[in-house]
Amino acid sequence: MPMDCMDNVNLGNCLWFEGGSEKRNVVSGMIAGLLFAIGWWLIIDGMAVNPSQVPGTYHICGLIGTFSLFMINVVSNSQIRGEAYSGGWFGPRGARSWLFMGFVLGFAALFAACWIFFADFVSAKGPNKPNMTVGLELFFQNAFIFAASLIYKLGRVEDQW
Repeated sequence: MPMDCMDNVNLGNCLWFEGGSEKRNVVSGMIAGLLFAIGWWLIIDGMAVNPSQVPGTYHICGLIGTFSLFMINVVSNSQIRGEAYSGGWFGPRGARSWLFMGFVLGFAALFAACWIFFADFVSAKGPNKPNMTVGLELFFQNAFIFAASLIYKLGRVEDQW
């Protein structure tokens, strides 16, 4: 039987994944932060390279996406289930409504970036056709911000006191 050359290679385990669930919060936070930073870096790069093709109103999509990231991640899972706090005006219903509005804003920012991409960059014709890279950067900025909010919300494990 032939032996593969990689059979005897022993790669050490990554220290970040040895702890199980306590490292899961760190890894998901790092991945979400990296996606968030890459998203904003893309639109800043597009603004630096082609400043005439990125009006200031295009940044509203990214700002709404960033606000939705905070809205989604400020509500803990125990608040949604009603375990943490059940008094006040809203209780779990208010937490669920806040989370729903955060997702609505995140999808709206992603949809608006897609709309801007197709309306202003893909369907544009003529000699003054804008650079399509700027539209892709705008779309991927919002896609990365939304993915970061999902990873940061769903990738973490809450501490059980």
